[in-house]
Amino acid sequence: MPPEPWILGFDTSAAHCAAALLCGDRLVAEALEPMEKGQAERLMPLLAELLAQGGIGWRDLAAIGVGTGPGNFTGVRIAVSAARGLALALKVPAIGITRFEAAAFGLPRPVAVVEDARRGEAFVQAFAPDAGPAHVGLLADLAEGLTMPLVGSGAAAVAGAQVLAQPLPLAEAIARLAAQRLGATQPRPAPFYLRPADAAPSSDPPPVMLP
Repeated sequence: MPPEPWILGFDTSAAHCAAALLCGDRLVAEALEPMEKGQAERLMPLLAELLAQGGIGWRDLAAIGVGTGPGNFTGVRIAVSAARGLALALKVPAIGITRFEAAAFGLPRPVAVVEDARRGEAFVQAFAPDAGPAHVGLLADLAEGLTMPLVGSGAAAVAGAQVLAQPLPLAEAIARLAAQRLGATQPRPAPFYLRPADAAPSSDPPPVMLP
């Protein structure tokens, strides 16, 4: 019987460093450290600490799951860049998971994920029972048609909605979805942005994300 795969999932799309380590279906270690800044410096040591808790090394990993957003512009790039670098060095797949997919994981369908987009707006993505997720749209455009249960950081703002609790922490859901997709062809993780960065663009040439 082949050994169960080790899957490492992590996310820095918000004011946190979050990570989870799975061995097969078993959650071995997890961490959530709130932080407004410093994710770039803290992420790799945090991941190494989780591997140490599991008694394994980097080369034991079968795959990496990473949160691709939406979220903080810089935070999303930190996690995605780390995942792609690790995947290249370890020769394992890196699997991108959106916040919408992670929030809906483990919930009965249909369900819609509503995420606070600030500026008095929210983004929503619906998940039907027998189909993939719908396109992401502004809540203002879709609120009248949202009769299904809701989950996510913006769900409570929808009047009269049935609001569900997210069953798993974000990083664990990312790791479990990555485990489900292990073995299937996956595109390289890329930031999932829904609007441009708030900061003014630099005059320097932007970094190139390899395809």
